[in-house]
Amino acid sequence: MTPSAETILPAPDFGAELAFWTKRGFRLDAIWPADDPEVARLSGMGLRLRLERAAEGPVTLRLEGDGTKEVSPAGNAVIFGPGVPSGAMPKVQQGFGLRRLAEGAPWIIGRAGMQYRDLVPDRLGGAIIASHIRIPDGGPVPDMVHFHTIGFQLIHCYKGWVDLVYEDQGPPFRLIAGSCVIQPPEIRHRVLFASDNIEVIEIGVPAVHVTTIDHEMELPNDTVNPERRFQGQTFVHHRPEEATWGPAAQAGFTCRDTTIAAHTGDVAGVRVLRPDSRPTAAFRHDAEIHFTFVLSGEMTLTVGGATHAVATADAFVTPPGEDVIYEACSDDLELLEVTLPGSPTLSAP
Repeated sequence: MTPSAETILPAPDFGAELAFWTKRGFRLDAIWPADDPEVARLSGMGLRLRLERAAEGPVTLRLEGDGTKEVSPAGNAVIFGPGVPSGAMPKVQQGFGLRRLAEGAPWIIGRAGMQYRDLVPDRLGGAIIASHIRIPDGGPVPDMVHFHTIGFQLIHCYKGWVDLVYEDQGPPFRLIAGSCVIQPPEIRHRVLFASDNIEVIEIGVPAVHVTTIDHEMELPNDTVNPERRFQGQTFVHHRPEEATWGPAAQAGFTCRDTTIAAHTGDVAGVRVLRPDSRPTAAFRHDAEIHFTFVLSGEMTLTVGGATHAVATADAFVTPPGEDVIYEACSDDLELLEVTLPGSPTLSAP
């Protein structure tokens, strides 16, 4: 890899600063995190700029190196360190977390003008980011061909529809409500067009990952290879109308498996659950990450002896080894369940 130098510029008003430089001929090369950007890398005019929300003057030069820092006689700083986050998975900080839609967590403007609502407040120590994303006004999406340096990423269409295109997966297609895709690590893709009031649930592991713009690739590309593996994972487009329902691991629930566990080598699993014969499900799990989003309906959730009412668009994470109980389930209850690893062991409490 050719070492690169960057000039760091303070960007307390991040959106305005980014717009200023892109309007003056600099192109956006990478930005992170996606839900509330704090860092952007731009290039142009023989320069590489790095906008940082938290940076302060004077100007700082970043060079590839061992993490040390020096200051020039004029007071300018030189930081020797990696250009982007390593993407390493941090240690999961286990705990119960609940985010209710009614609590009014703010919607934040993120990448490509999308609005993000954070679904896991502490992100389990940086291990996961779960976002409720919406685009109020449909039409063309100002997106570019890009990829994510990430371990696992899910996009579940919650409401509306969105047109997408992916590397080696053929022509653009429409992701409709109830469908989902996984975006294997570093697969090039682009969001093309969205319906009014499109909403998706996006899961990323780890929480901080880099989005890199690929200025050279055009999509769709000429190669069609749906079986291609991207760092051990295969692209999945799960369509509910083609799936079957069967018994869930939780007694009293049925399950629609998305086959994502099989296509990721059991890195992660994604299932949709509905109550079946019994009004109560009680279990323990050994998953490192166990995330659930309430697609519709309501129920009573008990974790570790504490009881919580949850309803449509609420989300929660439960730690391994704790007693978990689902009860008082409405007839229209549907849960989106995401686990890492993909096939955790469930046992009776």
